[in-house]
Amino acid sequence: MSPFLSIAIGATLVLYLVAMGIGLMRLFKGPSAQDRVLAVDFMYVVGMLVMLVLAIRYDSEMYFEGALLMVLFGFIGSVALAKFLLRGEVIE
Repeated sequence: MSPFLSIAIGATLVLYLVAMGIGLMRLFKGPSAQDRVLAVDFMYVVGMLVMLVLAIRYDSEMYFEGALLMVLFGFIGSVALAKFLLRGEVIE
């Protein structure tokens, strides 16, 4: 791996860490439940991006599969939370 790519990956991971911190602040301080759901969505998207950067860093395909599963479960969870906030029930 080239030194430039190594520095870029390190900087990217640090910036994603800052983004996760901001997302956590919104998750804990959010004035409404919708803000908290949006913060959870943001957190799993940033987590997926971290996994993709780590896949590039370690040249492993397992991280890509993990990122795909993370986004799939995150989407299903977001749909369930949105349905709960709208109707008050998840399963009809």
